[in-house]
Amino acid sequence: NDRSDIVQQITKACQEYGLFQVINHGVPDEMMADMRVLYDEFFNMPVEDKLGVYAEKFGNGCTLYTSGLNYAKEDVHYWKDTLKHDCHPLEEHAPSWPEKPTRYREEVGKYSIEVRKMGFKILELIAEGLGLNKGHFEEVAQAQSMAINHYPPCPDPSLAMGIGGHTDPNLITFLQQDHYGLQIQKDGQWMGIEPIPNAFVVNLGYQLQIISNGMLKSAEHRGVLNSTASRTSIVTFFGPNRTLPLVVEPAKELVTSTTPQVFKPYLYNEFLAEYLAFIRKPGPRNGTPLDLYRI
Repeated sequence: NDRSDIVQQITKACQEYGLFQVINHGVPDEMMADMRVLYDEFFNMPVEDKLGVYAEKFGNGCTLYTSGLNYAKEDVHYWKDTLKHDCHPLEEHAPSWPEKPTRYREEVGKYSIEVRKMGFKILELIAEGLGLNKGHFEEVAQAQSMAINHYPPCPDPSLAMGIGGHTDPNLITFLQQDHYGLQIQKDGQWMGIEPIPNAFVVNLGYQLQIISNGMLKSAEHRGVLNSTASRTSIVTFFGPNRTLPLVVEPAKELVTSTTPQVFKPYLYNEFLAEYLAFIRKPGPRNGTPLDLYRI
């Protein structure tokens, strides 16, 4: 009810952690529960029922893949299967989604619409906290996609990872998690994010850090495993449309004589190419993909 208090809480969390959890978000609890059931059903289907969307490496369109983005060239393999597809506009992307379970396209379509409504509400609150105009993030949040990560029980979690430490390249990410497994990097330590029933974890990507001129931080995070229960995370990403020549840069309102510009302008599709090259580079990595764009 107190909008100014909510804006203040979100701004503080975005500055300190790059991540927060949100309840009373408008996505119905029943819908969230139905999604958990749907994805349990999907990942437990016979292999032949999933072959229509399976690929050896992640590509465009709807793809089911194992481990990371390119299994054959990975230094480390991850203990997970991932189904990934675009969501907006629905009429363009839904025909490529899985045909089984038969209710998949209808239920996921409704869910993606509700998450989109929530996402833009939260982006408005973040803009307000930065002193930016309503709708400031609209152009850089047009693309919407989902990644559903399924982590089976691991016999020895100390020998494997669900997914390694990384920061999302997009604008903002919304995660629905059912069991503990998400951790973020804070002050050089990995810190666990305990699930809150029917909450979404809101995770800032690199684009929000750049547009805020470094006022907000993006969160490095990873997924750990357990030996007793499978875990499924339902992730929705918002970001710029990678097929358009869209320039991203710090908001001009946030660049002043006392807060000079921290990042130079760039085309988002070029940033994405640099990001993918960075995370696929073999051996230890120094710095972050942001280093290329610092002034």
